[in-house]
Amino acid sequence: MKNIFLMLLFISSYNYSQELNCNVIVNYQNVPVKNRDLLVDFKNVVENYMNTTRFTNVNWDGDKIDCSLNIFFTSAGSDVDYGAQIVVVSQRPVYQSTRNSALLTINDGAWSFKYEVGQSMYANLDAFDPLTSILDFYALIIIGFDMDTWEEFGGTPYFNKAFDIVNLASPTNYKNGWLPSNKIYSRWGLVSDALNEKYAAFRSAIFDYHYGIDIFAQNKEVGQAKIVELIDVLYDLYERTGLVKSVFIQTFFNAKYGEITDHLKGYSDRTIFTKLKNIDPSHAGRYDLSTP
Repeated sequence: MKNIFLMLLFISSYNYSQELNCNVIVNYQNVPVKNRDLLVDFKNVVENYMNTTRFTNVNWDGDKIDCSLNIFFTSAGSDVDYGAQIVVVSQRPVYQSTRNSALLTINDGAWSFKYEVGQSMYANLDAFDPLTSILDFYALIIIGFDMDTWEEFGGTPYFNKAFDIVNLASPTNYKNGWLPSNKIYSRWGLVSDALNEKYAAFRSAIFDYHYGIDIFAQNKEVGQAKIVELIDVLYDLYERTGLVKSVFIQTFFNAKYGEITDHLKGYSDRTIFTKLKNIDPSHAGRYDLSTP
């Protein structure tokens, strides 16, 4: 029954064509006035690139993925050299509902690139460009996270393509943000963890988790059970290996912790919030508020 439900859900949402509905917001306050004038068309250029580029080889006739890029310029080394912070947000619709489910909230502060007035942007996933490659990378991450919710491991082809971009970036002069790092977030860590067999059970549970979110309004008990299954998968990993340090898992919880606590209100076994504090300590305060 679940497979039939998900098949119908997937077909109704994804009959294939072009992929993203991306809103771009740009903040120039931290760069000199002359650079703000040079960047006046940057928002429209990036937004057009994200919304007209095809990042997959399938036809995407259904709803496009709602997402946004918030770009905060942090430095201007010249008229063409810039540093920026990019915040990536995406969501997917909840089945038979007007609500949306958050998928991504990524804060990436390590972007450096060149941009000239009137510059044209062309997609080429086989060559590294400090401006377009990060846009390609996050487009693929957005699509990969979205596809994992509709089909078990459905995001793998897009995570693989994103990892190819990481590898293209590593020998360039724009390594910052692309290399393995001990920092909480790195692009390398995100896709490396997504493709790591160690976390395969978690990725599989993401698919079932979203079945739980989709069916929650019709069957709260089943919906909560699917959410708890994902928590138990990660808690088992925690018990076997200790604190789970994964960029991929942390990225999931950064978007989902509020949704999880909201959907587990009234759940009979309140120890589930103790498990959450162990596997996602960065949001322990929110889980404490849910514990009597």
